[in-house]
Amino acid sequence: MASNAPIIIKRKKKGGGDGHHGGAWKVAYADFVTAMMAFFMLMWLLNATTETQRNGLADYFNPAIPMAKLSGGGDGVFGGDDVASNDQFVGRAGGAQVVQSSGAGAGQGAEAALSDALGDVKDQLDANSGESTVADDLLQHIDVRITDEGLIVDMFDLPGAPLFEPERDTPTALGRELIAVVSDIFRLAENRVAVNGHVRAQPVVRVERAEWDLSAARAQKTRILMTGNAISADRIARIGGFADRNRLHKAPTDPRNNRIELILLR
Repeated sequence: MASNAPIIIKRKKKGGGDGHHGGAWKVAYADFVTAMMAFFMLMWLLNATTETQRNGLADYFNPAIPMAKLSGGGDGVFGGDDVASNDQFVGRAGGAQVVQSSGAGAGQGAEAALSDALGDVKDQLDANSGESTVADDLLQHIDVRITDEGLIVDMFDLPGAPLFEPERDTPTALGRELIAVVSDIFRLAENRVAVNGHVRAQPVVRVERAEWDLSAARAQKTRILMTGNAISADRIARIGGFADRNRLHKAPTDPRNNRIELILLR
């Protein structure tokens, strides 16, 4: 009986090396595609933004700067209150302020206080009148706005009323007085300040273009005048000359494109 038993042969297939390896390669590929997408998005943003916008982004991510000292009272621009009086600053010693970190709302409260303080400085600039020899002309020569970068004050020429002597970095009497008035109001805050010089385009093409040097020289002269008007030199974050590349008005030769841009940085 044993000799008549059927013989059964089992054949097993051995696995090859062409499996999916558990799908690990898919994860690696997804990481690679995500990294490439982020890279190309970064390159696109760098190409789509201006130098001023990139500087604003850089300043935005810098450590926060205290906005103002403790007010001693009175009915000035802050009405006797410090800029973050809503339970943000609780410790005061010798005029110093101590920030209270009380959770996630603290950062939002500080940002709101900063925006309010910038708004107060803006209101002071808008409402300034009867305080200097250029009181009647002040509002005609400045444009004030609040952006993500901070409080921007543009001081510009008007026909027949320049802030600097033509083609020179020497301020006129009007320019000196205007810089002094704005500097005096900037003393109400402690934010750092950026100073940018801009000039209008020339109606004729010159062999040697001096727009870059002139705009930078006017910004430098403005910095000197500001630090001479009780603005601490440590508060000057940067100065720059932008020639005629960043116009305030579309017409390239518009005299209002001759301007000094002061930024009270966030």
